[in-house]
Order: sequence, then C-alpha cells, then structure tokens
Amino acid sequence: MTSPATAIFNAETIAIVGATEKSHWPRNIYGNLQKSGYSGKVFPVNPKRDDIFGVPCYPDLASLPEPADLALMIIPAPFIEGALRQGAENGLKAAVVYASGFGDGGRKESIKRGEAFKQALTEINVPLCGPNCMGLVGVRENIYCYPHEHVSGLEPGSVALVTQSGGTLSYYAKAGQERGLRFSYLISSGNELSLDLADYMNFVIDDPETKQICLFIEGIRKPDEFMKAAGRALKAGKPIIAIKTGRSQKSREAAQSHSGAVAGDYAAYEAVCERYGIINCETLEEMVEMTVPFQQGRLPKGPRVAFMTTSGGTVDLLHDYCDQEKTAVADLAPETVEAIRPYVPADCHIRNPIDTGAPVGVSGKSAPAEICKAFAADPGVDMVAWCNNMPGSARSAGAQDEVKALVEFTDKPVISFARMPHQIPEGGLAFQEATNMPFVQGTRIGVRAMNALWFFGERAGRDTPEIPTPAGAQANCDGEALETALAARGLPAPKTARAANSDKAGDAAATVGFPAALKIISPEAGHKTEIGGVALNIADETAAVAAAEGMAKKLHAIDPKAHIDGFLAQEMVSGVELLVGARDDPQYGPMLIVGAGGVMVELVKDIALRLLPASEDDIHNMLGDLRVSALLDGFRGSGPADKEALIAGIKGLSDFFLDHRTWLADIEINPLMVRPKGQGVCAVDIRTVGR
Repeated sequence: MTSPATAIFNAETIAIVGATEKSHWPRNIYGNLQKSGYSGKVFPVNPKRDDIFGVPCYPDLASLPEPADLALMIIPAPFIEGALRQGAENGLKAAVVYASGFGDGGRKESIKRGEAFKQALTEINVPLCGPNCMGLVGVRENIYCYPHEHVSGLEPGSVALVTQSGGTLSYYAKAGQERGLRFSYLISSGNELSLDLADYMNFVIDDPETKQICLFIEGIRKPDEFMKAAGRALKAGKPIIAIKTGRSQKSREAAQSHSGAVAGDYAAYEAVCERYGIINCETLEEMVEMTVPFQQGRLPKGPRVAFMTTSGGTVDLLHDYCDQEKTAVADLAPETVEAIRPYVPADCHIRNPIDTGAPVGVSGKSAPAEICKAFAADPGVDMVAWCNNMPGSARSAGAQDEVKALVEFTDKPVISFARMPHQIPEGGLAFQEATNMPFVQGTRIGVRAMNALWFFGERAGRDTPEIPTPAGAQANCDGEALETALAARGLPAPKTARAANSDKAGDAAATVGFPAALKIISPEAGHKTEIGGVALNIADETAAVAAAEGMAKKLHAIDPKAHIDGFLAQEMVSGVELLVGARDDPQYGPMLIVGAGGVMVELVKDIALRLLPASEDDIHNMLGDLRVSALLDGFRGSGPADKEALIAGIKGLSDFFLDHRTWLADIEINPLMVRPKGQGVCAVDIRTVGR
C-alpha cells in the first residue's frame, strides 16, 4: 500500500516558508539540507527579502520558479491555512507545519482554529506533518527538515523513529547514534491533524530498508488504523519497539493539553501490545537498548536463555531479574556441561547462569567464547547472553576474530550485556558492527532484551485474528435466559430460586437448601456488596426473610426511589474466586478481562487483559500472568482447581460476548467459582450492561 507520507520523502523541490536568518529553525534547516547533500532545489520564501542564505528569496508559494513538492511552514498559526491553500493551487504536494495553536494547549482560540483547520485540510487535500511538530528526516533521501544542527549528515540504516514529542527526536537520534543505531527515518508527528501515527507506520513498513520501528506515543488517534498497521508490521517481521505515556491520570491530562491526544486506558493499550507483538518499554533509555539486539537480525525459536558471567554477584542478580521478568533459564544438557569443563577452574560449579571465575584458556582459545559456543550448541538453549563490556572498556573480553567466530558459529541470538552502563570506548561501535555482536548496557535490560526477542519471535509473521461478525440474537438476553445461555457455554449458575418479595425469601432459600446465599434484585443495585445487597450462610427461612427486609431497608436509605424486583436465593458455592468479563473498549474494541475476584477485586487489582477474539492458549497465558494463579494450581495443601473447565468457561464467555455485542456492551461474572479439579466452575453473580 502507498502511504500519503510518501509525498514528503519523494520531494525534489522544497520551499522554506518563513525563511529568515534571525531565527535558528529556518536557518538550521536550510543549513542541514545543504550540509547533508540534498540533491533537490530549496526555495526560501519571505515577502520582505529578495535574497537570503546567499540565494534568491521569493514572496510566496505562487511566485516560485517551479512548484514546490514540499513546503516547510515556519510561520505563525494564523497564516498557515492561507499559505497552504495558495501552495495547493500552485502544485504543492505535501507540507510540514511547525506552528502550535491548532487544538493544543487547551485555549479556546487554539481549539477553534484546530477544528477549522482540520476541516479545511479535507478541501485542500495536501498531506502534512504536524502541526505543532519539529519536522522530520529522510536519511537516505537527505531530506533534513529538523532544526537541530547535530541531526544532519547521518549514516543511513534500518531503524525508523516516529515520535509525537518533537524534542524527543533529537535526543533519541543522538543517544541511538552513540549506541550504534543507524536510522532510515526520523519523524516528529505533532498534533497529527492530517498524517498520523498509522500513516507513518505504513510508510516505513513498506520501506525495504527499514527493519525496526521505534515509537514515542502520547495518544493513538485512530486506533483501528494503528492496529491494522501494527498487524502489517508483525506479518512483515518488523518489530515495533515503543514507549507510551499515560500510565497515570496526570500523564493523560498532560498529553491532552500539549498534543491534543487521547491517551486511552493503559491496560487496554498493553493488551494491544500483546496481540500485535509491540515491545513496550519503561524508559527512553530502555527503548534505545532494546533496539540494539534486534539489529543482529535474529529471532529465537524458544524462550530459553543461557547466561555466561565471571561474577557470582552477577549470577545472583540474574536469578533475581529472571524471576522478576519470568525469563526461562535453560537447563544445560550433560554434554554441554562436559564441553564447558576444560574452560573453567576445577572447583567451578557448572550451571546456568554460570560464574566461571577466572576462565581457563585452552590451546589459545578464548574460554568465554568457547563456553558460549557450547551454550549455543545445546538444543535446550534458544539464546546466549555473555556478560561482557565492549572491548576497550574495563573488564572486557574477546578479540574481534573470536567474537565474530562465535556469532557465526550459530544462528541463535547471541548478545553481550554489561553489568551496568558505561562510556562507549573508542572503537567500540566499530567492533560491535564488525562482529555483529550487540552490546547491551546493563544486567536487567539484558534480561529484558532476551525476553523481548522471544516475545516478538513467537509472534512474528503470524496473521492476527479478525473480530467476527456478531452471530447471536439482537434482543437483550436477561435473567434466566442469560443463565441458560451461559450454562450452555460452560458457565453454569448455582442452584437458584427467585422470590418476588421479602415475604417469599424464606421459601426461595429453602428450595436451594441451607446454608444459602441471598441477593437483592434491583436496577439500582449494580454492585450488590457495596450497598449491603448480599447475605451469606443463611441458616433458615426466618433468617432469609430478615435478611431480605434488611437489604430492602438499606437500599431505600441510599435511594428512596429504588425499585426492587425481588430476591435471588442461591446455594453456597466454594472454590477459587475469579472475575471474568468482556467489554467493548472505546478505543481498541472488544476485550477479555480475567482476574482475582470477590469483594477485593478493585483493591488487589490482579488482572490480565487480552483483545478478543481469544484462543484457549491466550486464556491459559492470561491465567499464568495472575498472582492468584497459584491458588488454581493448589496452594498450601489445597488441591488443584478445575483449570480445564475454567479455560473452557472463559472461552465460552468471550465467544458469547462477541456473538451478542449488538446489544451487550459489558458482561462480568464476579465471582466465578473454580471448584476442585473435575468439578467444574460456577457463575455466582452475573452483571450485564446493554448498549
């Protein structure tokens, strides 16, 4: 597919609208274009000057000797639309708008101008980057439209950066170069009133020279298009390494203020990352380090890592970090242990991670490199990590030929990681490039990088599932009909009986048997426990009537106009309490939620989310993400729960939601009781929200 962003980077003529020597932005951009060897023509535009930068200057876009393919609008916001219309009438193909004041900042004038400009763009029909951006760079095309002087003359490479933060482009480009990253494109997208994140993603996905895509995200304006682009990147085997603001409420408010973005729910965004293989980073520093190992161009066939160190303390940290990050530490085969033995002291305990102490050279061979080769030859090892600094720095090991031979010995990912960040030594980047050995700065990031390689490798090349068309009934499915429908999908309700009023509550409780549970039925009692609408372990009919009368009294004290439809008596059910639900996220669509259930759900916040549709494997992995999963496996003498029935029931709920979401916006079972193995599950309390 052809992205509209293509017009920017195909530009053979560029006009700098607002060219002046008094401002460093137009001055530096002109200088960067010249210094970097842009082969096209550059026309300064300023009605007050006849020449500038030593070349002729033109009063407006209509006066140029030939049409501008790309206009760099470095003029105040009120003049942008007029200049853009004039350019469109004279053959303009694309533009970059640097000015703010188009919906950002929260001022009424800015919001009004942004809405009007967005509408005008549909008439003008010229794709533009911005507004409120700092420009962009096409490294191979030598199109340097960014105002910082050090962002120029870059060596072309395989990493594309798209950032909604203009200043971050400069810092990331500098930090990336210092770590050996080479870029294909650097784009600050700004308010994205025309071209947006998905447009740029599609552009670099289609670029054969771009192998990795880095994103700084403040908000996703077109979630459907973003997810389609992420799916294309996954299918093409191009990893997306991202950082997104919006974990906190204050961060979300700031994003809306300065970029007009809607940050959305962060947990839902993380579910998008899981589905589309997006590697979500915690810090900008991590995003740089995470990009380095992907430059090796290798993906593992499994998650198991072997670690080589010369430090017992590093081994201890690796155990901690691997446990924290749920990293699979490979078990070494006996043949691997024997292959390593000649290269370590006699008293060395050969295990993974290994502390070799002072490794022993044999026949002039590098002991660390040979140990790593033994790791790589082990069929139970998928990745090799060598604790090693870049040559030239303290405690580095391995001559260039030995390290290169190690990397060429295997097709498995082999990386080096330093115990902690250090200054890049002279010649270090050349060594990294010559050997194709990525050097990652830090022990924990080394562990996380190995996980990231497998996270993406497990998903790369796959087709992402499409959301099926609803197949269920259009009408609401409530009460007994809902219970029957869910029971058919593996989610039976406990034995129940309904009472029309409090006087009949005793009869209903006797029908299900004592001890019994009693719940109020009312539209005003969505969360029953919060308003005292649930009574447990009722021993007899008299207690049931009293409990029902007490519930009605409490509800009417809160809402005198509340309507009570009756009461529900249920058998008491024991088991592991979970919450299972499905809902339509306003940005990302239908989602499945699984977590610790009962009255502590909001306090504990032990939940996992996935995009729908979800497979049984997805659900199994969700359960593995929960702290409460230990209860399902049997905890402190309790037997295992019926996990097989649980997975089938969760799959049934997710499919039911997808089939009925024409009328169903949200469904939640809390608690879903997971009984002992072989005894199934029980949907104790079901809540629905219609559209």
